[in-house]
Amino acid sequence: MFRLTEYMNQLVNPTPVRVRRGEGPVKPVVIWNLTRRCNLRCRHCYTVSADVDFPGELTEEQAMNTLEDLGEFKVPALILSGGEPLDCKYMFPLAERARKLTRVLALSTNGTKIHGDTADKVADIGFNYVGISIDGIGKTNDWFRGVDGAFEDALRGVRELKKRDVKVGLRFCLTEGTQHHLPDLLKLCDDEGVDKFYLSHLVYAGRGDKHRGEDAEHLRTRKGLDLLLDRAWTAASEDKPLDIVTGNNDADAGYFLQWAEERFDADKVAHLRTHLAAWGGNSSGLGVANIDYLGKVHPDTYWSDYTVGNVKTDKFSDLWTGDDKMLATLRTRPRPLKGRCGACKIKDICGGNTRIRALQVTGDPWAEDPACYLTNAEIGLADADRLETTPFRGKSNDPKHEFF
Repeated sequence: MFRLTEYMNQLVNPTPVRVRRGEGPVKPVVIWNLTRRCNLRCRHCYTVSADVDFPGELTEEQAMNTLEDLGEFKVPALILSGGEPLDCKYMFPLAERARKLTRVLALSTNGTKIHGDTADKVADIGFNYVGISIDGIGKTNDWFRGVDGAFEDALRGVRELKKRDVKVGLRFCLTEGTQHHLPDLLKLCDDEGVDKFYLSHLVYAGRGDKHRGEDAEHLRTRKGLDLLLDRAWTAASEDKPLDIVTGNNDADAGYFLQWAEERFDADKVAHLRTHLAAWGGNSSGLGVANIDYLGKVHPDTYWSDYTVGNVKTDKFSDLWTGDDKMLATLRTRPRPLKGRCGACKIKDICGGNTRIRALQVTGDPWAEDPACYLTNAEIGLADADRLETTPFRGKSNDPKHEFF
């Protein structure tokens, strides 16, 4: 996850770079898919969820035992996800216990079920943050998420939580069929008092792999980042707060650095670059981990075909600190990257971007990420004038394919 607002603030109010201390692997943020069941049918769903019960999910006892281990291991943050986590029968007792064991507790939901008693329970537990996924305004969202009325129900969830003083964010996946709603969604954040906006680039996993042809063209992605950079600068310089983060394309950090180079003096840019290098980009297998609905542990939520082990039989803490070869390679800096990623001059910033996309497209997890939208000149390669763009091969329910 690239915390754009946090690093934008370094250009206004610079702070010292945080240096990691201690030995052993980083304690990861754990994204836990409590269930595969979900009442929506989203086109980018990496778990291929549906509104049915799936066999093999963790029992409440198994989940509670795993939670205790995560607490003893002192993971810094726990994100409860799905499917739709509110469809998990033991979500609330698990969350109540997790609130006492973790410093940061978040809920990732489609928001459609958050009203009445459910909204009260979410507020009472004291989640640090609730992320609600909305992929466009009105019918665009409903088409993308596969259920009529999903937009209005999710917006109701946002409003119900804001009434209860819960920190809320909108989560948006940038694709060819949704990108034209990005300005509208940023306005929605301001209109509704939303605290955070998360832009996710499409990852080729689950239904997201099936619909990879709908990934946003590279030039369109750059336009989207321009819009986010403008809003993040407004937040930092004019005290109009909106916490903006992006995910699943760490080239965003390189694009931001280039933006800063065009506007600020060398000392500020050097300070920013030091912060970005300390962050290091993609954190799969290092600063982020996933437990899926079956109890399998993965380097992140999209690596469903690679399993480190299972919490039904082993402690998460033992699996994460074991001798798994893929985890060891993902934690290597620099990673053994190939192609454009291997030759890139800013790979210390992006960490090689999203490895699972490279794996899905080429069969090699260390090949170049096809969704990197930076030009050869911007990453220091020969043939500097070439800009690769992802051809649009998908279909949208909306003929409009341009911002504004």
